[in-house]
Amino acid sequence: MHLLVFLFIYPLIWFVSRLNFKQLYLVSDFFYYVLYYVIGYRKKVVRNNLKLVFPEKTKKDLQLIEKKYYRNLSDVFLESFKSMNINEDEIKKRFHFTNPEVLEKVYDSGKNLIIMGSHYCTWEWCFIMDRVTRFKIYAVYKKIANPYLNRWVKKIRSKYDCELITTNETYRKIAKQSKGKKLHLYGFASDQSPSKKKASYWNKFLNITVPIHTGAEIIAKKYNMPILFMDVIKIKRGFYEATFKEITYDPKNFENFKLTDIFIKMVEEQIHRKPEFYTWTHRRFKHKKDN
Repeated sequence: MHLLVFLFIYPLIWFVSRLNFKQLYLVSDFFYYVLYYVIGYRKKVVRNNLKLVFPEKTKKDLQLIEKKYYRNLSDVFLESFKSMNINEDEIKKRFHFTNPEVLEKVYDSGKNLIIMGSHYCTWEWCFIMDRVTRFKIYAVYKKIANPYLNRWVKKIRSKYDCELITTNETYRKIAKQSKGKKLHLYGFASDQSPSKKKASYWNKFLNITVPIHTGAEIIAKKYNMPILFMDVIKIKRGFYEATFKEITYDPKNFENFKLTDIFIKMVEEQIHRKPEFYTWTHRRFKHKKDN
């Protein structure tokens, strides 16, 4: 069944990847209509999330955010397909890093580095980061159930020498590499919900008490790794800008969970700035507690 699904989807991915960007966004406009009005993909989840997070907003305001969100989601989907057939110069032009010298400052200090980010704007083209730093880059991701799609995603996201590692192998991989001389950068998207049985820390996210991932903080403290936050903004359709912001260069000086709290506050700032760019289809609040 996994193979049949992949064989059905792959021709669509291939077709979209061959479109120029003008054509791509025309298809995205149509895809948005199907996704939102015909399929209604996770529309109930999105509406419940928005009502929960923005109780002060009117129904009209929430609906506007909802529609803008699905338009951006459609773009992100198709941009990920386009990644299959986009050259390096084009992707550099469309995903720009404003201050890559911050990465090199850490590299020159001789330390490994953690980058924390969120499922905001887009995360498909950030893998071009390899071209602006000397670090060997690893991205932590959740393995896709379909092994054929998982293999394709790994191939596309590793196009610029970034290596994907699953959440289950992260600790073991970092422990092993911490003993070597080569310097590594590890990317974590830590804004989504951990499973309830693995929840070791609860706090407010968007004023709702939920479990929060703490793996990046634990690793940073254990191996004395600086942490930066990657703040992504959408300049216009198909163009993004990423800025690295300091969380800490000395994680051992912070009380437990303080660094995680700082990260969560940064994600909240992103969301309040432009809520339509956050990934509302995720069930982020499925394990919430009453405040």
